[in-house]
Amino acid sequence: MTVLPTTKTLYDETAPLPTAKTAGRGPAVNRHVRRAISLLPLLFLIVWAAFDWHTVSDGVTRLAGADPWWLLVGAGFTFLGCVAAAFIRQGALVDRLPPGPLLASQFAAGAANHVLPASLGAHAVTLRFLQRQGVPLPRATASLALYSLARAVAKTPVVLAFVIAAPNAVRPEALLPNGQALMMAVTGILLIPAAAALLLAAIRPLRRPTTDFVRTALTGVKAIHARPTRFLSLWGGAMAAPLIQAAIVASVGTALNLPLSWLQLAFAYLAASTAAGAVPAPGGIGPLDAALILTLAGYGTPLSLATATVLGYRVLTVWVPLLPGMLVMSAMVQRELL
Repeated sequence: MTVLPTTKTLYDETAPLPTAKTAGRGPAVNRHVRRAISLLPLLFLIVWAAFDWHTVSDGVTRLAGADPWWLLVGAGFTFLGCVAAAFIRQGALVDRLPPGPLLASQFAAGAANHVLPASLGAHAVTLRFLQRQGVPLPRATASLALYSLARAVAKTPVVLAFVIAAPNAVRPEALLPNGQALMMAVTGILLIPAAAALLLAAIRPLRRPTTDFVRTALTGVKAIHARPTRFLSLWGGAMAAPLIQAAIVASVGTALNLPLSWLQLAFAYLAASTAAGAVPAPGGIGPLDAALILTLAGYGTPLSLATATVLGYRVLTVWVPLLPGMLVMSAMVQRELL
């Protein structure tokens, strides 16, 4: 008679069984980790305010005598900037996203955008949100690239419309960047494609992921432009975004009684942002500020009022939404949306 081999024991009988205390330890640790992560943005806010307190106090002092109603209008345009960003994000993706969490993610992304240069902070928050919504990584990454491309391309027809609509009120020469910014832009245009081609030629494992990414991006672009709602959301939001930022500058300038029209103030922002676009900085802080002050001064605005306008613009676009944005980010981390 053939004796069948005994089956292996599937588990070690001498090993202790998980108790209720040890079984709940993992989820409890995860909750504590999430709470700690959610407090990091607030800690960063406190540290940043401590180091940059003079900028905050100077901005508040200069704006103390401004018209509060126009500043309130500027704050409203700041919120509309998050709405426009949400429209662009949805338009850059075929997948349907929940409107409420999407808007909240862009509010949080606006706060993160002032930490890292070239919108990396906003893209990181958005990428995490898209992955939490079940969007595959290739499609999510391609949507980020399309978002950046749409915002860069859509500014051109907006500026041309200003020049054509009011040629006497705007100064087209203000769009020309200075020598350093122009040199950086030309260098980037020439070197980035060459460096990418050299990298792909030298490192073979990168070729297939790059090809897959390009194929995914092109497929997504084709599918998006085949849907009128996605097309309007993408390009309508991309064209509205610079106009909204320009309206914030115009609101602050009006509150400070600058001797310029709304059209001139709006075009001053468009010209400054175009000239400073070649220099990546966190939230555009630094290059945009200097370019905007010089552009306003070129229109005949006193330097003190031009500086106060830029400070007011930064208070409305950075410091006013920063604390709510950090709180929204913490809440989304707590709810596992980020």
